Amino acid sequence: MKSKIWMILILIVIISSCQKTEERYVYVDGKNIYSPQGELLQLKGVNLGNWLLPEGYMFKMRDCNSPNKIDQAIRELIGNSATTAFWDSFLENYITEADIKWLSESGANIIRLPFDYRLLSHDDFLGRDIHGYKYMDRAVNWCEKYNIYVLFDMHGAPGGQTGDNIDNSDGYPWLLVDEGMKQQVTDIWREIAERYANNSTVIGYNLLNEPIPQYFDKDSLKPFLEPLYKKITNAIREVDTNHIVFIGGAVWETDFSVFSEPFDDKLAYTFHKYWMTPEQKEIQEYVDFRDKYDVPILMGESGENEDEWIKDFRELLDKNAIHWTFWPYKKMDNTRGPMNFPKPDGYDNFTKYAESDRRSYKKLRAVKDSIEGIKPEEIKTILNQFVENSKFENCYPNKGYCKALGLNDINISN
Repeated sequence: MKSKIWMILILIVIISSCQKTEERYVYVDGKNIYSPQGELLQLKGVNLGNWLLPEGYMFKMRDCNSPNKIDQAIRELIGNSATTAFWDSFLENYITEADIKWLSESGANIIRLPFDYRLLSHDDFLGRDIHGYKYMDRAVNWCEKYNIYVLFDMHGAPGGQTGDNIDNSDGYPWLLVDEGMKQQVTDIWREIAERYANNSTVIGYNLLNEPIPQYFDKDSLKPFLEPLYKKITNAIREVDTNHIVFIGGAVWETDFSVFSEPFDDKLAYTFHKYWMTPEQKEIQEYVDFRDKYDVPILMGESGENEDEWIKDFRELLDKNAIHWTFWPYKKMDNTRGPMNFPKPDGYDNFTKYAESDRRSYKKLRAVKDSIEGIKPEEIKTILNQFVENSKFENCYPNKGYCKALGLNDINISN
């Protein structure tokens, strides 16, 4: 009799330990997302844009707008070694532990982390073969320390999912039609998932950012999107059954018509919305999709607007219990984001050069001769000051924008 009692007790302990293991991770239950402790989560946070995939408009440029183009302009002005030193300093300082601490104290509970796949491959990124897991690992470690979840977002995929500056591609969404690129993106996501499979700070994987814009024959490309999501997800599940897979619609992540029934029991769906009237009709199709398939939805990007609009849209999302991550966290000399930093003196000389017509070497030389303030030492000073200004201790919150997001009023302490 005693032996039977001991066996029952042992079984209870084993079952309890298994249940605790299963509850180490954020999980999906119907349309809701829960913490490992079973608490209903309302995800609210920001995108750490411009850090692991620099964007021209956040460098105050329009045409020189992808990482490759920005890098090329800098190399023309200060040479390879100095350019590499600039990017190393930028990557080390643009986002640091202090930024994550401030976000946590302000009330954010998630950051979406955009990255270029080149960080995790041997393809050229910012002028060289660079391996970026150290930056992703740092972000995860900081977020673990300050109780913020991390959503990895492949902003630039092999071949390009967008065919525009934001994916650092060759001007067409080749990923959707190139089998080699499809395999490469699948392999990279499998590698990411294997690395973070047992990390409970990572909430999941946002497979592709804003695929298939309207510039191209989108109707011919859209049928390839969900099968690619399935292919990547199947590879992820070979090494990671714990984390949520986030998938976004076509046409800048607005079109959910590309989706059939959910194909995985840990899926969440993402949409982006910019520059529309913040009214229920603008999000109703996503709410209807959530209700029809009983799945969570995340508003992965919005912002770039005035405080009043941000407040109205954020309140609309909260009213509908929609998770959100606004874009972006930090910008230079711009109030359309939670965090701001000053533009360096003489910076406009740099952007004037970068935006100029440099299609031939003759034109390049002529531009250099025609613009003052772009000698190599001058540009080095300007770019070094850019990095210095972007450091957390030299930033300042846009209080109106933070209030519109419902974030706590937290000052920067040096």
